[in-house]
Parts: sequence; structure tokens; C-alpha cells
Amino acid sequence: MATDNLTGLPPPVDVVIMAAGKGTRMMSSLPKVLHRLAGLPLMSHVLQTARSLQARNTVVVTGHGADAVEAALGGPGAHPGLQFARQMPQLGTGHAVQQAIPLLADDGVVLVLSGDVPLIQADTLRALVAACAGQRLALLTIHFADPTGYGRVLRTGNAVQAIVEHKDASDAQRAVTEIYSGIMAAPARALKGWLARLDNRNAQGEFYLTDVVRMAVSDGLEVVAHTIADPLQVAGINSPAQLAELERAHQMRIAQSLMERGVRLQDPARLDVRGKLECGSDVEIDVNCVFEGRVHLADGVKIGANCVISNCVIERGAVIQPFTHIDGEKAGVTVGENARVGPFARLRPGAQLGADVHIGNFVEVKNATLAAGAKANHLAYLGDASVGERVNFGAGSITANYDGVNKHRTVIKADAQVGSNCVLVAPVTVGAGGTIGGGSTITKDTPAGALTVARGKQVSVAGWKRPVKKPQP
Repeated sequence: MATDNLTGLPPPVDVVIMAAGKGTRMMSSLPKVLHRLAGLPLMSHVLQTARSLQARNTVVVTGHGADAVEAALGGPGAHPGLQFARQMPQLGTGHAVQQAIPLLADDGVVLVLSGDVPLIQADTLRALVAACAGQRLALLTIHFADPTGYGRVLRTGNAVQAIVEHKDASDAQRAVTEIYSGIMAAPARALKGWLARLDNRNAQGEFYLTDVVRMAVSDGLEVVAHTIADPLQVAGINSPAQLAELERAHQMRIAQSLMERGVRLQDPARLDVRGKLECGSDVEIDVNCVFEGRVHLADGVKIGANCVISNCVIERGAVIQPFTHIDGEKAGVTVGENARVGPFARLRPGAQLGADVHIGNFVEVKNATLAAGAKANHLAYLGDASVGERVNFGAGSITANYDGVNKHRTVIKADAQVGSNCVLVAPVTVGAGGTIGGGSTITKDTPAGALTVARGKQVSVAGWKRPVKKPQP
């Protein structure tokens, strides 16, 4: 790669991401680049890849729904070097990049990306920037058996001479199968000159960015193509059907990668990873599971069918039974070694389960720690609680943690047993080894080793008769 004459380093890279289009065929009020793939807006995938290039600046060109797009990305300065330019009205791809020109220095390489092409890979872009080397116009191309709708790459021998848009192409040109992906890298100073010379004398009356190829050739600047074979990297989104198709193709690639690393998937076609999933050895995942955020499954973990798991660490040998919902959000959730959770359980942010903990059906845990061997097997709620080792928390029992204004904590010390249908009104502590009799409402701390019962005396009224309805006239 060519180097900067003053520093001896490769020229800096500035990224321009085109994200101004309406996406009419999406049939949605949501800007196209904010529709989601694998749990993230299309635009966020592109921005993440751009950041991995360590670009000096990233300029996002917005237009339709600009306020929503910019807000979704955090606004100017949300990430180092992130800036926005507005394209109003939208007059074509060349016009879009023109709006970014005032924010670009002359000494760099400009890498132009599309906000609706989410699966482009960083290694591909590095190779494209290297092909540009600060001296050439480099185009990312691919061969399609059916190139309908794409700009065709026209060559003389191996030399790229021009790109012609499908609507402007002759029959002979439409027979060309090499297409331009919409992604290019160019010396900034030269690109600025070409953009200033664009016109809209074409079938669509737009300013085509692809016209800079003809200008580069005319100026004697070499035009090179970096050709790839992976169609997913250059797949754009224009309709709900295309979005669904790309989602499944992307998920299948994730599934294949997991299986290559030893993960056993009951059906690779019924897996959704909407974030980052890390798996140890001998992990088993049943059908229709969704993983969001950052999830780590340690060795020997088993995930039952129809689970939704986000922002969670599940330790070695743990079993998550079917229909369990784990949502760690920012606080995270940890499931300890050999723990068993579910079926139909819910772990909310801050749930921390120790080794061999059992959380059963219709049990909810929020901002609570359960030490090794603790159990809540049926129909219970543990919120804002510290539960000691080997505690047994009975069916239908809850910690009443909220007084209408503030949250309070319940402490249940080791080896305590809480009977069925109890209410522990926080703040309260249950002493070690103590027992709470079923149906009790506990409002005061209980001593260690004692049986504590707090319920009304049972009364039976002999001969009592239920009220009956009077006949209607």
C-alpha cells in the first residue's frame, strides 16, 4: 500500500455510509436502514464493521427519517469520529456522497459503503482499501448468474473501463455477469474532483456515483476490481422478503460455524442468534431457541426447546429446560454449574444462581442471588433477595420487595425452609436453619433454627349455609 509522504504510514481511511433512502418496497414507516437483521438495525451492522477498520472518521449520509436514523446511532460523537451529513432531497448515490465531501480531508482514502448491505466483512474491506493504496480507484465486484438490476462492470481485457447501470445498459452490456456491489475505495482528493463533475443525464435523472469510474479512466487513474465470491457480503435489502431471506441465510452460517466447533444443534434451521453466542464443548441446543446480546454457554450445557436467552453466562453442566426466558439486560444473569432451570421459568436482570441450584416451573427470579443447592421448584417469586445454601423455597411463596416507593431486600440464610404460600415482607431476614410455616406472612426477622408461623387461627362455623341467589321475577 502507498504511504503518506510525510509520515511513512498508509493513508488514513475515512468511511462514508449511504443511509438516506426511503426503502419504498419495505412498505414501512421505519427507515430502511433501521429494519433489523439478527437483532440489530441494518445500519448498525455496517457501522460496527466500519469501526473495526479503525477509520479516522465515519460519515453517515442520512435523508429519509434522518432524525430517527441519527438518534438510533447515538447522534454525532456517539462513537469516535462519527459524523452525519444530510441528503435533502435524495438525488442519487453520487449526490449522497457529495453531501459528505465537506467533512472529508484530502489526504485519505474514502471507503464508500451502503447502510442496507449489512453483512460486508472487515477483511474484505481491508483488501479493497489495500487495492486502492491511496493511488487507484478500487471497486468491490462479484459475478451473479442473474445480474438483473445491478450495475455491470465493463472491461477492456482486465482493465475496468466503466460501470453502466442496468436501466442504461445495452443488451450486450446486460449479458455481463460481473456486477458492482456499491462499495468502492478512492483517493479522497481525486474523488472530490470527480464528484464535482457529475451530471444527471441518464435514464433515472440521478447523479450516479458509478460515473466516477469513467472519469477516473479519462484522467488516467487506474481502476481495479477486488472480486469476491460470497454473495451474502454484498446482499442489499429492498423488501421484507429479501430481509427474511438474508436473515435465514445469515443464521444458517452462524449455525454451521457453531457445529464446526462441536455444538450439537437439533435443527440448524431453527436457531436465532441476535448477538454473540460463545459455546464450550459438548453444548446441546434444541429447536426454536433465541440468543440475544452476549451469551456464554460453558462445557456440557444443555438448552431445551423454545428458550429465549439474553446477556447470560451459563456455567458447566447446567440444564435449561424448555420454554425458559432468561433476560440479563445490563445487569446480566449467571447460572451456576450443574444448575437446573425451568421449564417455564423466568430469570430477570441480576439473577445469580450458584452451583446445583434448582429453579422450577413458573418461578421468577430478579436481582437475587441463590447460593449452592438452593431450590425454588414451583410457582414462586424471588426478587431483591439473598438466598443461602440449601434453602428450600416453597410453592406459591414470594418475597414482597416493593412498598410502593422503594425496593427492599430479603435475606434467607442457609438451610432455611420456607413453606408454601408464604409472603416474606422485606426488609426481613429468615435465620439459618429456620422454618417458615405454610401460609405465613412474615414481617419481622425470624430466629435461627426456629419454626415461625404467622397466620390467623383456623375457625370452623358449624351449620353455616352459603348465600343463594333469589329467583328472578
